[in-house]
Amino acid sequence: MKNSVWILVLVAIGMISCSRSAQQRQLISEAERIVYSYPDSALYILEDIDPKDLKEDSLMGLYAIVVGTAHKVGENSMVADSLTRFAFEYYRDKDFKRFLQAGDLYALHKFWLGDGNGSLSLLDSLIVLPNVPKDSKITLLRTRVLVGGVEFDCKRNISFIRVLQSLDTVSTRQTEYLYQLCENYQYAGKNDSALILIDELIDCAQRNHLENDQFKYTYEKVGILEELGRYEESNRLVDYILEHAPHNSAIPYLRFWKSLNYFNLGNFTKSQQHLAYADSCAASRDDVDNNYYESFAAPLREFLKYRKDGTIGISQLAIFNNSLRNQYQRMEFTRLESDKNILKSENRALTFKSQSERKTYIIVIVALVAFIFVLCGVWLLQKRKRKTVEAEERAETLQRMVDELKKPSALTDNQESLRRAMLQQLNIIKMVAETPTEQNREMLRKISSVDNDSDGSLINWTNVYEIVNNLHSGFYTKLHSRYGDIISEKEEQAIVLLTADFSAKEISVITSQSAASVYVRKSSVKKKLGVPEKEDVIAFLRQEFSR
Repeated sequence: MKNSVWILVLVAIGMISCSRSAQQRQLISEAERIVYSYPDSALYILEDIDPKDLKEDSLMGLYAIVVGTAHKVGENSMVADSLTRFAFEYYRDKDFKRFLQAGDLYALHKFWLGDGNGSLSLLDSLIVLPNVPKDSKITLLRTRVLVGGVEFDCKRNISFIRVLQSLDTVSTRQTEYLYQLCENYQYAGKNDSALILIDELIDCAQRNHLENDQFKYTYEKVGILEELGRYEESNRLVDYILEHAPHNSAIPYLRFWKSLNYFNLGNFTKSQQHLAYADSCAASRDDVDNNYYESFAAPLREFLKYRKDGTIGISQLAIFNNSLRNQYQRMEFTRLESDKNILKSENRALTFKSQSERKTYIIVIVALVAFIFVLCGVWLLQKRKRKTVEAEERAETLQRMVDELKKPSALTDNQESLRRAMLQQLNIIKMVAETPTEQNREMLRKISSVDNDSDGSLINWTNVYEIVNNLHSGFYTKLHSRYGDIISEKEEQAIVLLTADFSAKEISVITSQSAASVYVRKSSVKKKLGVPEKEDVIAFLRQEFSR
């Protein structure tokens, strides 16, 4: 019974664990299904999963990929996506496509941590692997171009963009690749190639009536012309943009470009005028990042001052640098506060989770205890039912024995005396009296009508042994003298009754024990005496005593 309970407990715990893993797998699969279309919703679905609770490596790997993908698609920070490394290692020899997907996410995680070179090295190693599926290669190349652009690895980026143009035939992306190629040519110092591409992009935007794109590309052309030393042409293009987009937030930067062009042309007066105009525009507009604007304007302002009076002052640059430093410190403070809030939220979540788990464990324990009580109740009912069946069988046997005594006897006087002695001396009366049912009371009345000379005692085995000796040529004396040190008293009694032709069920009634116990004692005697399995123990003993 005890072993069964422990087995049931383990099975219940296993079922709970399996159920939890199945629920986790279902949530992760649902999040994976929508992650590219609704990354925020995917993350919301996964909020109910604590990575520490993921007991299966396959679930941990899939969870890392889905969360990392949601952050990538949503253009969120991937600093916390350290599990992408686990997924990268887990899928290495199991699923090539997921291995590449995890590698792409792990590279972005390294990039967000500030390891740009490590990110590029990882991406480069994955791109050149043999048999990379086309869609996976496109994904890796796009990430590589993105990271390479931020890290100013522009010369190498150019070749990767060319590969992307040949692999990815989506028309809307072709324009994107062309613009990326133009930018990388520009930062790589190949402005002639950049100018050809920017003109192509301007024409494409004009043909498709994409005014915002046309403005963006035309603005980029201003800078390319300046880099090529074509200052007058750059100024004319600025005037064209100012005429057709006078209220655009790029006005301060356009005025700055004119100021820079005039400075390079040696016309410092006009350069000063346009820079002052640019400064006033930047100060009056809310949609201009003054720090970003100052990163260009402040150096030019100092150059103009030097041209005017031959001195360079660092106060304005210091103010600008201090402003940047203060802004950086504020950002760091905000980040630290954000981290603290995240830790507080995690602690609250852990506390809530601990309380929830405690409640879950209590519920499980209560359920198991209730289950055990139910099992014990069923076991007790079965035991009572079994005892009831045994009592009914004993009553039937007793009835048959009493009825047999009422019939005309075909036995010898000695045999009939033995039967009567058994009914009077053994525990039949006690057994029946202990359960005073109507049926048993009838049994008592019948038993009390049997002649009795035992003076009220329950059993007198000495008398029984004497009768058996008389009846069966000293059977008991021979049994006891030869095997008394081998077999027990209870076993002797069972053998004596078997000799007197009592059945196992009758012996169980007489000795107040179960029929199974009688069979066990009989088997024990046979084993002790070396009786062959199929041979009757009484026949064996009679044969032994006749020698």
